[in-house]
Amino acid sequence: MGIGGSLGKALAPQMQRMAPELTSNFVREALSRAIDGIGPLPGAAHAADKQLKEQRGDVDAAIHEVIENHVRYAGGQGFATNIGGLMTAAITIPANIAGLAMLQSRMVAGIAHLRGYALDDPRVRNAVLTCMLGEDTVQALVRNKKLPAPPMAIATAPTHDPRLDQVIAAEVTSELLTKVAGKRVATTVGRRIPVVGGLVGAGADGFATWRIGRYADRELLPRPRR
Repeated sequence: MGIGGSLGKALAPQMQRMAPELTSNFVREALSRAIDGIGPLPGAAHAADKQLKEQRGDVDAAIHEVIENHVRYAGGQGFATNIGGLMTAAITIPANIAGLAMLQSRMVAGIAHLRGYALDDPRVRNAVLTCMLGEDTVQALVRNKKLPAPPMAIATAPTHDPRLDQVIAAEVTSELLTKVAGKRVATTVGRRIPVVGGLVGAGADGFATWRIGRYADRELLPRPRR
């Protein structure tokens, strides 16, 4: 773990105090909105099907477009929520975390849909959230027996384990807080040059979203579409 990640873990509890509404339940609410659609953004399956049509039925090409679109969305919200530097942190930190949660879960849910997974299945929803942790974190949690298996195995488990719901949501919330906290260390210069903070935020959020998308692409293998 780099310096940013270590500092992020140290600062994450302070982020939680600044944004007490960001409990593990907010992650599941973000996922529900991502799947159902919110405001100008259509639901994950609808957006993914549109890409599939544009790519003439090529699932892999559609997944590539889903990832690229969400990387752009994440970069845009990362710029907007970090451009004000530390002066606006109390307002923008919760917005940044909520925006990432919604966009990243929407992206992974779209990939899952294109690969033939039913988004109304609680096992699949847990797998979507688990993908948002990233490959390294998932491997560590599985190794330490905090998670029973990687996303693919969770999505295709014989039965849904309700105990996993809060465990996974809590881990995702903690990971988002840590990432945003670590990023804030890098944007400290934004106190004097706010635009720099926006550029750092855009790059960090876009790259993190791309990595999660690529992980979901590798992890969620095709299943027969219903």
